[in-house]
Amino acid sequence: MFGCKCFHWSRLSEFLQPETETFSLPAPLPQWPEGEGFASGNINLGEIEVLQITKFEFIWECKLSQDRKKGVGFYKPTGVPFGYFKLGNYCQSNEKPLHGFVLVAREVAKREPVNSGSPALLRPLDYTLVWSSDGGSDESLDGYGFFWLPQAPKGYKALGFLVTNKPEKPELEEVRCVRADLTDQCEAHRLILNSNSSLSQLPFGVWNTRPRHRGMHEKGVGTGTFFCSSYWHNGEELNIACLKNLNPYLHAMPNLDQIHALISHYGPTVFFHPDEVYLPSSVSWFFKNGALIFKKGERVGENIDDLGSNLPVGGTNDKQYWIDLPSDDKRKECVKHGNIESAKLYVHVKPALGGTFTDIALWVFCPFNGPGTLKIGLMNFALSKVGQHVGDWEHFTLRISNFTGELWAIYFSQHSGGQWVDVTDLEFMEGNKAIIYSSRNGHASFPHPGNYLQGSSKLGIGVRNDAARSTYVVDSSLQYEIVAAEYLGDGVVSEPCWLQYMREWGPKIVYNSRTELDKIIDALPHMVRNSVANVFSKLPVELCGEEGPTGPKEKNNWVGDERW
Repeated sequence: MFGCKCFHWSRLSEFLQPETETFSLPAPLPQWPEGEGFASGNINLGEIEVLQITKFEFIWECKLSQDRKKGVGFYKPTGVPFGYFKLGNYCQSNEKPLHGFVLVAREVAKREPVNSGSPALLRPLDYTLVWSSDGGSDESLDGYGFFWLPQAPKGYKALGFLVTNKPEKPELEEVRCVRADLTDQCEAHRLILNSNSSLSQLPFGVWNTRPRHRGMHEKGVGTGTFFCSSYWHNGEELNIACLKNLNPYLHAMPNLDQIHALISHYGPTVFFHPDEVYLPSSVSWFFKNGALIFKKGERVGENIDDLGSNLPVGGTNDKQYWIDLPSDDKRKECVKHGNIESAKLYVHVKPALGGTFTDIALWVFCPFNGPGTLKIGLMNFALSKVGQHVGDWEHFTLRISNFTGELWAIYFSQHSGGQWVDVTDLEFMEGNKAIIYSSRNGHASFPHPGNYLQGSSKLGIGVRNDAARSTYVVDSSLQYEIVAAEYLGDGVVSEPCWLQYMREWGPKIVYNSRTELDKIIDALPHMVRNSVANVFSKLPVELCGEEGPTGPKEKNNWVGDERW
């Protein structure tokens, strides 16, 4: 996010389009297997059809200094096919290569009247000037930035803003508003620009937008446009909307052959840390090597068969069952360290953003999550217990455009949260296969090697997440198993028995780990003890014991969107 003073030009002749670096994947896209509508270029949402436009013409930029990377650029889509209409403009930070999209729309011929024959798309009645960078200057206004909100007819919604570098209003033909019942609520997400310019009498903010309701059963479709305002407060409803997919058939989602092709083409390489001792394994290897299922009130566990067919299935986590390591100490230590040769990624494929994108979630299983390491300034403290537990499920998710089949972003799961990383900020190897770095002991996912601090980076206090390349590698483009793709229908993908197990994959063990942390605090200089204790109290680690996680299907992001 940028806070900026907007530089401007008083004459259009001085307002030259800067050179803009654009992004493309390292390798060309393959010819995907034949299917219904995946990667066909357009998507039918019911009464309207949309295209994804990724080529833009520069309009204006707001920048903090002569280094234009410290600024934000505003663009309009180009190459819009005849019959399609723009819904708004696009913007992004200049820090990264130009990579984004906006949707354009056209009305689909209706077989029978819908909504009393009201058209799906209409021109705006007028435009409202939301903000300009001129600050009320009387001089020539060419080269300033002007932000316009379309005034939608009654029963219609605007879906984006227009930007111009001249004070004249845009043409009414420039954009279309959409009938309200074909739209859904959107929300502001991630502040892109915060302008407290001395050149303007009003503050001004620009945000990305996303559908408010997200998940594999939700209908909201992001349009790629931005939201801007001088008066908006967090939590208030926006004056623009997103689209809604009212087509009951998810024809743009990939079929099974196309899913395999996508994983083969994009499947990332997962690097575990060179000092990792708690490696992944397949679930069946874990079961074969002595994992036990326990029931509350019974002291002896039962061996789990290779497929997990004797696990209790369905329901929710009622705390009545849990899985544990083998009771024999020798086998227990062996299972703790995993078996990377057997490891595979377990794949869940689901619709995202109203079926305009496909999310391919790849889950990795480790029999054991090791204890954490605390960093306090230049000192590191290896913990003996805090953070460890039996059974560790982590994942990363590929988000793929259903318009083209292009990889758009990857979600990196990191303990109780995570982050979406744009494709422009990924590392690649072997064509379009990204690299995932799994952190030592905790197995959180990161896009680059390094030491990531979970806590206060400002104070240099928190739990270390060390990520680096090594010879411990899992190639998800080869070592994977598709375990669920509900949208394909019954019987297309056979879900394994263990996926229906909704209880914990490790026992709850209570111990006084606070004692271990207190010993570290007591050994520190008095001047830093309070700061360290403060950060410790906020760390998302188990400070009163250890407890195994639930399996993938019990996570809220199985049906819902990722946490971002």
